[in-house]
Amino acid sequence: VQLQASGGGLVQAGGSLRLSCAVHVRTFSDYAVGWFRQAPGKEREFVGTINWSGLSTYYADSVKGRFTISRDNAKNTVYLQMDNLKPDDSAVYYCAADTVYIKTRDYEYHYWGQGTQVTVSS
Repeated sequence: VQLQASGGGLVQAGGSLRLSCAVHVRTFSDYAVGWFRQAPGKEREFVGTINWSGLSTYYADSVKGRFTISRDNAKNTVYLQMDNLKPDDSAVYYCAADTVYIKTRDYEYHYWGQGTQVTVSS
């Protein structure tokens, strides 16, 4: 299983970004996908996750109501729509996959992509 995150960049506070996570696996619909982030000097933290069908999502309180996770199983891709971004959202964002949903701890995910940098200016 290989994952590739993309879509990061620089945005002003209050703006939006959409990250993508392409998952290279034969049976993408068997996997739940989670998003995590890590800011400099901080531990990696859970952002949200989506189940195999896309009908169930779960978010960290810090992003609830601002971030939305969706998936397109035909494209083997999961999206993280980030709205009303704040400077505290600046971090490297990672996507991860595993066969069990719901997982909120990074050590519970077996497969990881490289990160994509998100920087929110004030």
